[in-house]
Amino acid sequence: MSAQPGRVIAILGMHRSGTSCLTGSLQEAGLDLGDCHTWNPYNLKGNRENQAFVDLHDSILAANGGAWDAPSASRVWLESHRQIARDLLASHAHLPILGFKDPRALLLLEGWKELLPNLEYVGIFRHPEAVAQSLRNRSRMPREQALSLWYAYNRILYREHRRLRFPLLCFDEDEALFTAKVDTVIASLQLQPPAEPQRFYDNELRNYSAVDEGRLPWRLRWLYHRLRRASL
Repeated sequence: MSAQPGRVIAILGMHRSGTSCLTGSLQEAGLDLGDCHTWNPYNLKGNRENQAFVDLHDSILAANGGAWDAPSASRVWLESHRQIARDLLASHAHLPILGFKDPRALLLLEGWKELLPNLEYVGIFRHPEAVAQSLRNRSRMPREQALSLWYAYNRILYREHRRLRFPLLCFDEDEALFTAKVDTVIASLQLQPPAEPQRFYDNELRNYSAVDEGRLPWRLRWLYHRLRRASL
């Protein structure tokens, strides 16, 4: 086994679901993300993604004939992918704790579990209509495609949560409740909350809200409510 950080935490969630907000909050509490993005046009506080992890995930998905917005049924890691992941972990082996956030990781968890049997998780989700609206704004994605992706990603999130019962947050909470629950997660991960947190939750950047569920397919309504029941 190659060198690895003392602990590794994966922040899991669908695209446009509050993963950046959660990751930024954990980073502020001491979670090291390595070299991560701190700004982009659709998230002025940065998506907090380490590009090396994103590139690896994109390469695995492409090798299986898929992409983040068109997942294939097969998501096999080649040995070359495993070696890149080992090298990536080894490059952060000096850290007592490393975090990584990339929504694609949800599609590729089996490979990470093989490499990191003690991998820790924290998850977040958001109402499917709010995600669909955000993806339409960012990527001009049709609603039906966005909803299908929401289900594909969050079905995995729910399955993994049932297996491990890791901290799970809902990004549809109001600011006060959400930030209080983020503090609970920080404590459960044994991170150190800053004395004067910047609070990455920002209503000015959160342009969409959940709307009437009547138009949602039943399986999305069912999964969303299951996630709500499972969340903190």
